[in-house]
Amino acid sequence: MKKQIENRDDVYLLVSTFYDKVRADDFLGTFFNRVITDWEAHIERLTTFWETSLFMTRKLEKKYYGNPLAVHVEVDKENDHAITEHHFGAWLNLWFQTLDEHFEGEVAENAKNRARKMGSFMYLNIFQARPSKS
Repeated sequence: MKKQIENRDDVYLLVSTFYDKVRADDFLGTFFNRVITDWEAHIERLTTFWETSLFMTRKLEKKYYGNPLAVHVEVDKENDHAITEHHFGAWLNLWFQTLDEHFEGEVAENAKNRARKMGSFMYLNIFQARPSKS
């Protein structure tokens, strides 16, 4: 049964289920499994990121203050600039699939829209951060 995303527990379910899929994915898993050594901490950090993004107007116990762009630029560099728009597309498809399996409503749609914008922003900025080929 689908439900609304209402609180941190719902966001945790979304994030942890999503990353279970990412880790098992042949196309995406190689990047994530090589880079992330503490999955529990990563899930907690990403839960805080998404909770902050989805519930901006709420007073939250935890708020995200990191710089995900810098982290992703570094991951791309460490992987010889191998991240492509196809990786972001696969990431987005798994995110939508996970949302559609568990949730419905306005916050779920907002999570889709934010992920779509974030994926575009991240990829464009990762591409811009690459050394120019002269």
